[in-house]
Formats: sequence, structure tokens, C-alpha cells
Amino acid sequence: MKKLCAIVLAAAMSLILITGCNGPAGPGSSGSSSNVVKIGVYEPASGGNGAGGKQETLGIQYANTLTPTVVVGGKTYNVELVIADNESDNTKAVSTANHLISGGSSVILGSYGSGVSMAASETFRNAGLAAIGVSCTNPGVTQGNSHYFRICFLDPFQGTVLSSFAKEQFGATKAYVLAELGDDYSEGLAHFFTEAFGSANCVTDKFPNGNSDFSTYINSAKAQGCDVFFVPSSIESAVLIIDQAETLGLGVPILAGDTWDSNKVLEAAAGKHVEVFVTTFYDEGGSPEFDNGFKQWLNATPWAMTNNGGNDTIAAVSALGFDAYYVALEAMKAAGSVEKGDILKALPGVTHTGATGDIAFDDIGDAFRNSAFVKKADTATTWKLIKLQTI
Repeated sequence: MKKLCAIVLAAAMSLILITGCNGPAGPGSSGSSSNVVKIGVYEPASGGNGAGGKQETLGIQYANTLTPTVVVGGKTYNVELVIADNESDNTKAVSTANHLISGGSSVILGSYGSGVSMAASETFRNAGLAAIGVSCTNPGVTQGNSHYFRICFLDPFQGTVLSSFAKEQFGATKAYVLAELGDDYSEGLAHFFTEAFGSANCVTDKFPNGNSDFSTYINSAKAQGCDVFFVPSSIESAVLIIDQAETLGLGVPILAGDTWDSNKVLEAAAGKHVEVFVTTFYDEGGSPEFDNGFKQWLNATPWAMTNNGGNDTIAAVSALGFDAYYVALEAMKAAGSVEKGDILKALPGVTHTGATGDIAFDDIGDAFRNSAFVKKADTATTWKLIKLQTI
């Protein structure tokens, strides 16, 4: 009965917090008691990456319902999530980071989106806080610092995987590469794909933030005889691109990175003559225990189901968020302390086997990852695994 009450309380508090910076309370909260340790969740709940940010946060919240306490140095601490919405906006990064710092966070998780991660990095560093990136794939997140870590693969690897897949799967010799202007993730992954595919064989272009009309780019790809259309963009843009590709008869496969691994993309592609392929971190079935438990939680928790897009399809970022929570707990245990400076010192040596596999960090703070799942949008609720690509 006590466990059930704890889960209900955790879900209720998470619902309050996912909407933005509404205070430092969270799952497992018991005020400013000395037996509370706070984990800052730096994720978008709004803006272009809001849908993905919510799904990443869901993995963290689910883990917190399963493991709401941690024993550190012989003392049991209640784990409280302090959740702040960075709004997918680099200009909001510092104020959002400061909210988490002032809320007493001992370690940070996030963000979905490399740009907002890099924009807040110095603020976290100056506060002496370790940050664990969940799905921020741009190399710049961890380069040149000793406080930012991450548990996902990187864009140079992802770009190479996508390039190889385009050539091997479709015999592609010419690619249309479309990135969002000013977005670190989009421009970065577009660059690494182009580099791997061969710049002489790519037609490159960029669209402005907030753009809703992609007809010019789609028609250009058709006119120039491109074999694939590669567009590493937000979920928000993805839905528009898929709809317009169908209307204009693009006629070639659309390739995208990890951000498109979303049930919103599945719904947009369902029933259309548009083939959509993505690279991502996880495929359902990889961890039956996680899959079954997470789905049961979603179906029993209306607000969580809403934040997951209305069905129980598992996004890879949810599995990563789940793992990131436990990496943070392992860092506390290894440190023998819940003090932020001690956690930062302990993190480089932390290892954890989670839903997405074995996690350990290299000298830069990146996880050792050498494989990616390539999936195709199959139905409105299902991805079809095409291959596990290792390079």
C-alpha cells in the first residue's frame, strides 16, 4: 500500500512540474528535508522539441516511480525531480539552468536538443554541477569541458550510418540535404552526413526557424534528381515535411536522425506514399522488462499517455531518459555523497547496464556507443526495424 501511494504521489507531482518552472518540488519531494536529493531535469516541454522533450522526461519520471529512493553512504534519500522547461530555446537556457541551480539540484539530466544543452553548459559548470546529456548528439556538448557527459551516440557516427544506409539500401548517388538554419543539431548532423556521403554528391539547403512551407525544397530535390531526401529536423517540422512530400509527390525515401523517432512521425506517415527511415538509440523489444513496465505505467497514467503523444509507442529517448536517471543514482553511490562536487568527481568512472545497453564514459565524457537502429515508419503506431547498423 505504501508503494502504491508513493507511485500515485510521484505521478501527481510530475504532472504539475512538466508544464514548466513552477517550483522546486517533484516526485519523492519532502520539502527541504536533509533526506532529500534533487535531480534537475533540463528538458523542453514546449517549442519545436517539446514533444520529444516530454517523452525523454517520461523515461526519467517512470524510473523515479520505480526507484524513488537511493541509499548513499548508508543513508536513504528521497529522490526529487526538479523539472524545468527550456522551451527548445537557446535564449532561455541560462534562466532555466539557473532555476534548477537555485532549486538545489545535485546533478542535471538533459537536454533533448544539443543547442540548448550547449547554451546552458557554462552556467552548469560555473555552479559546479555535472550534467548528463540524454539524447544531445552534437559533439560540442562534451568537447572542451569536464562537467558534461552523455549516454547517447554522436552525430559524426549517426551521419556515417545514415550515409552508408542510403548507399547500401537504395544505391543512392545523389542526396538532398536540408537543415534548419541556426539549429546546432540540424546543421551539425547535416554536415556529418554530407561529409560521409561526399559533398560533391549532395545538394544542400537550409530552411529558417518557424518555416511551414517546404514545397520549394521538395520540388528542388525532385528537379535535381536526388535519390534520397535527408532532413534532420524537429518533430514539428517533420510532420509538415511528410504531408507536403505526399502532396507534391516527392517519390524518394526521406531519411532523418533520432529526432524523428516519434509517434507523431508515425501518425504523419501512416497511409501515405512516403517512405520514412530514421536512425535511433533503441528499438522496442530490446528490454522487455522496461517495455512492459513503461507501457503499463503509460496506460495507467492519463497525463503520461498525453505527454507520450496519445498512445503507448515507446520512443527511444524515453528508454535513454530511464537509463540516465539510474546513471545519476550510480554516481551518487560511487561518490558516497549527494553533494554536487562529489557527484561530478565520481561520474567519469560510473558504469551501468540499462534498457539501452551497457553505459560507460570515455575520456571526453561520451558513452561508448558503436551501433544505431535503423527503423522505417510502418503504421500509425509501429516502427519496423530494418537493421542494427554498427560502424
